[in-house]
Amino acid sequence: MKWRGSRQSDNVEDRRGISGGKAVIGGGVIGIIILLLNVFGGETGQQIAPILEQLGGQQQTETAAPLSKEDEEMGNFVKSVLAYNEDTWTKIFAEHGMTYEKPKLVLFKGAVQTACGGASSASGPFYCPGDRKVYMDLAFFEELKSKFGAKGGDFAIAYVIAHEIGHHIQTLLGTSAKMRQEQQGKSEAEANKLSVALELQADFYAGVWAHDNQDKLEAGDIEEALSAASAVGDDAIQSKMQGHVVPDSFTHGTSEQRMYWFKKGFKTGDIKQGTTFEEIR
Repeated sequence: MKWRGSRQSDNVEDRRGISGGKAVIGGGVIGIIILLLNVFGGETGQQIAPILEQLGGQQQTETAAPLSKEDEEMGNFVKSVLAYNEDTWTKIFAEHGMTYEKPKLVLFKGAVQTACGGASSASGPFYCPGDRKVYMDLAFFEELKSKFGAKGGDFAIAYVIAHEIGHHIQTLLGTSAKMRQEQQGKSEAEANKLSVALELQADFYAGVWAHDNQDKLEAGDIEEALSAASAVGDDAIQSKMQGHVVPDSFTHGTSEQRMYWFKKGFKTGDIKQGTTFEEIR
């Protein structure tokens, strides 16, 4: 993705060089499984740290090493991508007579405290509606590539950022609150379908963002996004981890669904076309 020389957002909190904090250690296979089940965790990823503790993870205080040049480079990339998101959604909201409230994006290593509770890297990137911030440990993307078969590349990171900003859009528009209300009194399977619809709509919004930034795309960027989306489909994850799939337990959508809704957003660029709640029932 073309980003050098572009505006950088001042809404990134880089906590990667901050010492202290309790990090969940010893996750091993358990940590990987939880990462898989909660990847792109939307509004629930922040709940994973307590689960890890119950499963026997140890806690210790760690001191982060100074940022390397690579870390600084990635931080600058993230700031540019967030700025692109700010520009896109400020424009789209204005076109619909609304004002866009810019979220913060927090980069961390190991573990982090949020308004939604503590979380570890095993949670995967997530959005916390309590403080309206996106949280991300960039080590996640190495896991995504090395263990789960995604192509990697900088646009895979851009896609994930745009997906999490999609959850912020849903919070601003009241979609998330409405979904939680609809889940009340539903069976687990029915509630999961609503969660899938929320996640796929966030993928759609990521596609809308990519549509608005086509002049910044490079060859292979969309393929990188689709590869990441495919790698974290519920069916792909369950098949890899347990050898079979349980559709009623899906919370994020299949690989095919995640790719479809991203591509639909990218093709149309029209937020009104993100009708996942009407179609995923």
